[in-house]
Amino acid sequence: MTAAGSIERVMSETRPLRNGVFVAVVGPSGSGKDTILSYARERLQHRPEFHFVRRIVTRAAAGDAEEHDTLNEQAFDAALQSGAFSLHWDAHGLRYALPKSVDHHVEGGSVVIANVSRSTLGEISATYANVRVVHLNAERQVLARRLAQRGREDAAAIEERLRRSAQAIAHRDGAIVLDNSGPVEIAGNRFIAILEKAAAFAAVCEQI
Repeated sequence: MTAAGSIERVMSETRPLRNGVFVAVVGPSGSGKDTILSYARERLQHRPEFHFVRRIVTRAAAGDAEEHDTLNEQAFDAALQSGAFSLHWDAHGLRYALPKSVDHHVEGGSVVIANVSRSTLGEISATYANVRVVHLNAERQVLARRLAQRGREDAAAIEERLRRSAQAIAHRDGAIVLDNSGPVEIAGNRFIAILEKAAAFAAVCEQI
């Protein structure tokens, strides 16, 4: 058996994966998830204990706020069949995934931070022992303005998206809710404080 195969076998036998912390960032479109993640990533870029996940999306990255890797449908299917993803989901006509390297970062004791769909939280909790859910939100008028500025949807589609968001459950399994209606520094600094606490927890887990 190869070294890589041995690692995969051991990890499959020891799930949920421990040592590190998976920070799942969720929230409605327009809540500023990409903005907050960029804010924290820039300020923590020299801290190796933090790993910000680059998502894989079946959408071109040009002109998009999120820096992501792009695969077409055929390449996405091939990667999925080969076991290249740690997590995948569909949303709004697109397909999303996190690379398999996420598992190795968590097992190695890192704090892994990823923008995910609320629909994946159950699977995440089953896969990783230490999970923190951060739910970003903003006032309705702020969400509407941000969605309109994107220029992807008309007014009717935006209204429908806001209606669905209002029906979603924000508080789930002790989720930390951050309001991002104001300047990015306010929610951004609070988010960094959450990540720092997760790193301190991971450091203790590694010693156990």
